[in-house]
Amino acid sequence: MTLFLRLHPVSSPWKRKAKIQLFTTLSQASEPYPPHVISTNISIAHCSKIGKLKEARHMFDEMPIKTVSSWNTIISGYSQWGSYTEALTLVSVMHRSCVKLNEISFSAVLSACARSESLFLGKQVHSLLSKSGHERFDLVGSALLYFYVRCSGIREGEQVFEELCDENHALWSLMLAGYVQREMMGDAMELFNKMPVRDVVAWTTLISGYAKREDGCERALDLFGSMRRSSEVLPNEFTLDCVIRICARLKVLYVGKAVHGLCIKDGFDFDNSIGGALAEFYCVCDAVDDAKRVYDSISAEACLNVANSLIGGLISVGRVKEAELIFNGLKEKTLISYNLMIKGYAMSGEFQNSKKLFERMSVKHLTSLNTMISVFSKNGELNEAVKLFDKAKGERNCVTWNSMMSGYIHNGQHNEALKLYVTMRRLSVVYSRSTFSVLFRACACLCSFRQGQLLHAHLAKTPYHANVYVGTALVDFYSKCGRLDDAQRSFASIFSPNVAAWTALINGYAYHGRGSEAISLFHSMLDQGVVPNAATFVAVLSACSHAGLVDEGLEIFHLMQISYRVTPTIEHYTCVVDLLGRSGRVKEAEEFIIKMPIEADGVIWGALLNASSFWNDVEVGERAAEKLISLDPNSISALVILSNMYAVRGRWGKKTKIRKRLKSLELRKDQGCSWIELNNNIHLFSVEDKTHPYSDVIYKTVEHITSTINSIGPFNYHYRSNVEQTWER
Repeated sequence: MTLFLRLHPVSSPWKRKAKIQLFTTLSQASEPYPPHVISTNISIAHCSKIGKLKEARHMFDEMPIKTVSSWNTIISGYSQWGSYTEALTLVSVMHRSCVKLNEISFSAVLSACARSESLFLGKQVHSLLSKSGHERFDLVGSALLYFYVRCSGIREGEQVFEELCDENHALWSLMLAGYVQREMMGDAMELFNKMPVRDVVAWTTLISGYAKREDGCERALDLFGSMRRSSEVLPNEFTLDCVIRICARLKVLYVGKAVHGLCIKDGFDFDNSIGGALAEFYCVCDAVDDAKRVYDSISAEACLNVANSLIGGLISVGRVKEAELIFNGLKEKTLISYNLMIKGYAMSGEFQNSKKLFERMSVKHLTSLNTMISVFSKNGELNEAVKLFDKAKGERNCVTWNSMMSGYIHNGQHNEALKLYVTMRRLSVVYSRSTFSVLFRACACLCSFRQGQLLHAHLAKTPYHANVYVGTALVDFYSKCGRLDDAQRSFASIFSPNVAAWTALINGYAYHGRGSEAISLFHSMLDQGVVPNAATFVAVLSACSHAGLVDEGLEIFHLMQISYRVTPTIEHYTCVVDLLGRSGRVKEAEEFIIKMPIEADGVIWGALLNASSFWNDVEVGERAAEKLISLDPNSISALVILSNMYAVRGRWGKKTKIRKRLKSLELRKDQGCSWIELNNNIHLFSVEDKTHPYSDVIYKTVEHITSTINSIGPFNYHYRSNVEQTWER
């Protein structure tokens, strides 16, 4: 293919839109290439397609005459199989060999630059492209937009789009996809409304974009309705698959059945993916019989995939025994079938069945190893999890590393998780959003502010810094470290905060006694249209308790049930008891416990006992202590609090009896401990602890400081403060 360009002189390469005339001809060159060149190009293309890149490269290197098609074929082959360095090196050699790049060449190299995120090299190619005028071709313009959106950012992509969109209608769908991928749904919607032609791809892209958002499913369903009413296009299998999964998330059975009817009408009901989506949808909506009917109606060749979807759907709603029946009835089982069932057993606490099924597998894929690392970790068999992690060496992916780090954290070995992350960085393993979520949890558990800050710095260099899940973990970390300003800033950086992110921030303010601000945040969340869940109400009720907002707390408790249909759990009831108890309404708190529809546990009676002790209500305290002791005969805290209450009232006889009982049980209260973080290490201290390697130096320093302060006297406050500040430094 030969290209001829007629360029008129202009001031800027982006401003010659109307002044370029492009002509493409497919006629033969005046001196046609020998037949063996064409046959060799075909052979190179065939080898590249099936992944035999060494053979393809050997044929290419041996060619005495190389056409531009020869170069394009081998470059595209390398790019197709992810060998971007080799592809880009060949482009450089091609350019130095004075072979002119055509639209196929530019498209291939820009795609390679995009996928390898080679921004600098891609801009050099764009400079060369601007001199040729090839960016006006649809294929090249699309590759250029994709490159800038992926490597430089959406704003650079917008500039390319504005310059080329009038001549290249394919760019509209690409630009829409770019906005959707970055969750910029407002911009996506605005662009969608301006599109000259809205095909099924554009509709499906926008619907799927809203479907991925926590609060976007209803909007996605509305868009599907608009698509149907517009009669512009008919939904395809991808559209219907997406809409069925939306119905599953919203649990709207009647809408899902209507969509199922559309699938039957349009002939998509036998589609493999749609069949799986329908099976999962009916399971989530507790219509298992319908899910089984879908499974029975699918043809034999697609039946196994739908069976896996049915097994996964049953497991997701906790119906593991029914999933087991389907699994055992399969004549042929895939790795997916085994992995789903292993996960199902683990979720229901049947760890032994998980292990037996894992041992039965003839081939153990990496996904199976990742699943079993989580299974062993949750069952407390950390050594077995480590063995599997070591076994996966050489084929580990980020899920493997995340599973092992989660395993360490689940078993209280937070430092080991952080050490594993250091190794992960040294080996240049690709991160995922879960990597940072897991590690911020470890830092939060350790209250390791310095480690968390370093991790935050690493996060800022990744695409996940605005991700809602990572942002939520970051908010939780800063909150638990007492850095509420940092938590607020991290929350503000989240692109579209969901209910979990709001709850994490509210929880942070409530935990640190800033109840009024937590309540204010709750109302802001409602104003934003975010629907609170059960965890949110625990945080808000706790905030009301700390702020002494009794009436408002009780109102929110009733609002939770009436307006948001959240069934109270033991945590919610505990918050209300604490709320009433802290405000002195101890007897009302006791009556509330008695009227509860669920049985009170030790935490609730403990909250009532603490409130009774604070307000010196011995009668209620005795009853609360009695309930606590009936649940746990060796409850030290109940006996100690009751003993102190008797002492305050001067009931020395009863106090003596409690003390004798404590002695007879030979129980000791656990020692308190404190810790500090120094040079990224956590140092623990408890009373008379001599295990620290520098304990002698520490004790001598403390004795010196104490004697110095005592010698100063209580009246020289200014000087004493200076000494304390020096010690803190």
